[in-house]
Order: sequence, then structure tokens, then C-alpha cells
Amino acid sequence: MDKIRKHMIFHGDVQGVGFRWNAKYTAQHYGITGWVKNQYNGTVEMEAEGSPADLAALVEELKNARWVHVEHIDETNIPTEGGYGFEIR
Repeated sequence: MDKIRKHMIFHGDVQGVGFRWNAKYTAQHYGITGWVKNQYNGTVEMEAEGSPADLAALVEELKNARWVHVEHIDETNIPTEGGYGFEIR
């Protein structure tokens, strides 16, 4: 299956609630590569690469996480890069 890469900005109550750690471990579960980091404006930025189904599952789990409230996500498809892991920056 072909891989895609998405650049995403998560808006809402996404900082200080374990969002990045949850993103890392969920991405690893699905074999997704990329990174996640907090932004100064209270959003969380992420690039994730994997199959479309795995990326959809990752986003769904992040949106439904226990202490997180995602108001909306800005998503852009970007060129794939490959990679070997998922890191918190």
C-alpha cells in the first residue's frame, strides 16, 4: 500500500494533556513515522507518514483521547520522506 505524509495542526485543548506522548505511542503502534511538537500559540504541530488507513486511525484515536479536546485540524498533504520512527520535538 502506498504511503502518504500529512502536516497537521491540532487546535483546541491539546497542550498539557499528554497529547504528544499519546501521539508518539499511537503512531508507533500503527507503524507511522514523523514527529510532533507544541507550538507557542497553544496548538500542536505534527507530520505523520503511513498508509491512509493508519493515519486516519491515528487521528481518530487522538481526537477521542480521554483528556484532549480537538476543536479542528488543519491538514495538508506533503511529499513523503520515509523515516524510521516517530519523535517528540
